[in-house]
Amino acid sequence: MLVFGTTSAWAKTITVCSTCAVKTIKEGVAQASDGDTVLVKKGIYKEVNIIIDKSIILLGENLPTIDGEDRGEIIKIVSDNVTVDGFKIINVGTSYTADYAAVRVIKKDGYLIQNLELEKLFFGIYLEKSNNGKVLNNKIKGDAVNEYNSGNGIQLWYCKGVEVRGNNVQKVRDGIYLEFSDNIIIRQNISRNNLRYGLHFMFSNHNVYDYNIFENNGAGVAVMFSKFVDMNHNVFKKNWGTAAFGLLLKEINDAKINDNVFQENTVGINIEGSNRIEYSNNDFISNGWAIKVRGACYTNAFKNNNFLYNSFDISYNGGLNDNVFNSNYWSNYAGYDLDKNGIGDVPYRPVKLFSYIVNRTPETIILLRSLFIDIIDFSEKVSPVFTPDDLLDENPKMKTINHDRS
Repeated sequence: MLVFGTTSAWAKTITVCSTCAVKTIKEGVAQASDGDTVLVKKGIYKEVNIIIDKSIILLGENLPTIDGEDRGEIIKIVSDNVTVDGFKIINVGTSYTADYAAVRVIKKDGYLIQNLELEKLFFGIYLEKSNNGKVLNNKIKGDAVNEYNSGNGIQLWYCKGVEVRGNNVQKVRDGIYLEFSDNIIIRQNISRNNLRYGLHFMFSNHNVYDYNIFENNGAGVAVMFSKFVDMNHNVFKKNWGTAAFGLLLKEINDAKINDNVFQENTVGINIEGSNRIEYSNNDFISNGWAIKVRGACYTNAFKNNNFLYNSFDISYNGGLNDNVFNSNYWSNYAGYDLDKNGIGDVPYRPVKLFSYIVNRTPETIILLRSLFIDIIDFSEKVSPVFTPDDLLDENPKMKTINHDRS
């Protein structure tokens, strides 16, 4: 108690402005000691390579602008327990070897980066081997045109215990990117209009992303070579393109995908080599394909989902199946319910022969609405030859399942 009180008593505020004794942010940081606040007044500060090597608060008043003039990295944090709050940062330099960022944290803990507006950037916020921090309520807007010469909005590399919440990221390569990062929470972010992915995981385990919106990206979210990832209460919307999808799963195990909305994507979920995943209470609405199962996917369960007005509900390219489809609602189901218990009296086969054909010969998609296709789909449903005989929903719901999204 005594030590804490003594430290607080010695903490001071250093004010930076054009008419102050301290006129640059670098000078303010140089004069600060651990526990101090550097208060930056509204104005334009043309500075680059601001190194924060003390446990201080760098606080902007009325959103002062730091202009890097395309000369390099702007803020670099190399101390524990640093806060950067309330700045507009523009004109980050471009480098294909150094990956310049508006704000970078290197091998430090306990940071808070919040309420920033980042524009004209290469990378936005770059966390490198830095743990137990928070990235909150930032607005990141790039001007990316090509993947090869653009960076990511928020990047985590070898990080643990980080919360990324309430950020709005657009027009960068990947909105949020994780590599070798565990125990991360990605929550209540909006990631849209990005060149590649709204959110991208690589080799990152025991993570949660929920209550986010991924809209109009090259592809919504990619989760690759990871395990124990919970993906709940997100919206994947209007991720259109020849290779686009709402969610890509590649070599993923032991995950949960619950209470999401997949709407108007080329492919809702594209799955490859992914096992022991629970898919429940999701809505698949007006996608080209709701779910594409590419192969090597076992012991997955699809329960209580709504499949509404998709061109294809399930695409499957193998003849074997041990995945469970049960108690889903299918808008294409044409069965009956004589005992009025809300469950169809005949099973539903969600894989159409035509989807099997399109997988192998994409040009045949032009025949989608033809009578010939209806006939071959009916014949396959009566006597399955090309699609898995046991891939069916034994208890299809007769009415849309009410998923409360409030």
